[in-house]
Amino acid sequence: MKRLVDAFFNSVRAFRRLAGSETAFQQELILLLISIPVGWLVSSSWAGYALLIAAVLFLILIEVLNTGIEAACNAVSREFNVDIQLAKDCGSLAVLIAVVLAGGVWLVAILERLVGTPV
Repeated sequence: MKRLVDAFFNSVRAFRRLAGSETAFQQELILLLISIPVGWLVSSSWAGYALLIAAVLFLILIEVLNTGIEAACNAVSREFNVDIQLAKDCGSLAVLIAVVLAGGVWLVAILERLVGTPV
């Protein structure tokens, strides 16, 4: 049980640090806060609503992992290194894929709401 409690406090520490200093994470938290009520208006079912919110949470998850990769790379070396550049670029690509995924899920839900039938 102690491990779970320690893991929780470690997670809270990471959340506070990211929320206080990482612009992308802050923007995605704002997006989540906006998506909670807007998703309710856009979705046509509980499952659809859960999918909309999950898409934004998935984006935040990938951003957290990308920030962890960048922090680990910076701890190793701040000098240019091709392998470190690739690691950071891959993290950035993962965020871009998550943005496209979340945007696609939201676009389909909005079109479904506007057209009135499943797309």
